[in-house]
Order: sequence, then C-alpha cells, then structure tokens
Amino acid sequence: MNITANRLTAAAGVCAAAAGAIFIGVQINHPPADVAHVVTTEMAVREIAKALMAVLALAGFTGMFLRHRREFGVLGLAGYLLLTAGYLALFAVQCVVAFVLPTVAHSAPGYVQDFLDAAMGGSPSGDIGLMHTVFLVSGMGYSIGGLLFGIALFRAGILARWASLLLACATTAALALSVLPESFSRPFAVPTGVALIGLGISLWRDQRRQAETGAHGTVRVAKPATR
Repeated sequence: MNITANRLTAAAGVCAAAAGAIFIGVQINHPPADVAHVVTTEMAVREIAKALMAVLALAGFTGMFLRHRREFGVLGLAGYLLLTAGYLALFAVQCVVAFVLPTVAHSAPGYVQDFLDAAMGGSPSGDIGLMHTVFLVSGMGYSIGGLLFGIALFRAGILARWASLLLACATTAALALSVLPESFSRPFAVPTGVALIGLGISLWRDQRRQAETGAHGTVRVAKPATR
C-alpha cells in the first residue's frame, strides 16, 4: 500500500474522531479528583486514556491544519499553534497525574490535592511551583486556541461547519469552569468530544473523496510511437 498525503491526512481524521470518542468516554462515571482516588487503578487507566486522547487530537489537528494551510491565514496558524501548545501541556498534566501523583500521594497528600484542585480550575491552597504555568498554557491553549481554530475551520468551509462552530463554542465555554463547581467539568467536555468526532469523520471523508477523484480523473497521454 502506497503511503500518500491523502492517506496520512485521512488517518489524521481517524485520530481526531478517536480522540473525541475517548474524551467523551473518560467522562462517564468519572471519580472525584481527590487523593483517595488518584492512587486507584481506575484513575490511572482514565488518565492514560486522556494522555492518549491528547496525542490523537494533536495528530488530528495537524491533519486539519495541513488540509487548510492555504485557506487558514494568520488566524488559523495562531489557532493551531495555541491549540497545539494547550494539548501538549494537557498531555504533560495527564502523565503527571497518572504516573507521578500516585507515588507521592501518601508522603505529600497536600501537594497532590493542591495539584488536582488547580487541574480542575480551582485555587490551590499551597505552592505547586511551575505547574501553575503549565495549567495556564493548557487552559488558554485549549480555550483560545480552540476558538481561533474553530473559527478558521468554519471560514474555510471545507470540513463540517457545525463541528467547526461547536469546537469554537465548546472550548471557549470551558473558561467558565473556573467559577463553576467541579461537577460541571465532565459534561462541559462532551461537546468538544462531539466536535472532534464530527471534524475527524469530515476530514476522513474529504480525503477519501479527493483520493477517489484523483484516481478516476487521471488522464493518460499516449507517447508517440518511435521508429
């Protein structure tokens, strides 16, 4: 099988759809973000799944950006860079929760709870060091980057516009979580997951359509016979 640009971009669409499905799935019956649950196997599995989601979403966003690189302009580039930075920071946070916090939960429960409070958009009572910056990059990249990227996708009009608009609205709405109870964080993630699924499927279908058009539209020019 030949690896073409169309196949790679279509694969990016599959990655985005898978990321959206995981993002929705991990929210179902999610345990509270506290020290008691951070040491459980269930929490570890969920956090690893979230880290995988971030990687798949990054692949999906890259495919979308490459598909629209001529239409995006400065707005799309800014949105892509911010969104990428946000998801890279999100990946780092999930890895810390999955692999680091369980190892210090018994010796430094206060720090673990402060970390989890900050991760949920709250105000930690203690010092968590540079993680403040990581959370800021994650939050701003996710929300502002998602807004700009969604608007650029909507303006380009190549992928599903409803999903582009939903991505812009859903990611921006996450800014309200800083003043809402923790229970709101789970349902607020679902629209973003739906948007990723819609955009991923739309990108995959777009690339399949382009590949078929290219295959059927190829014109062969016969070489003149030589004596």
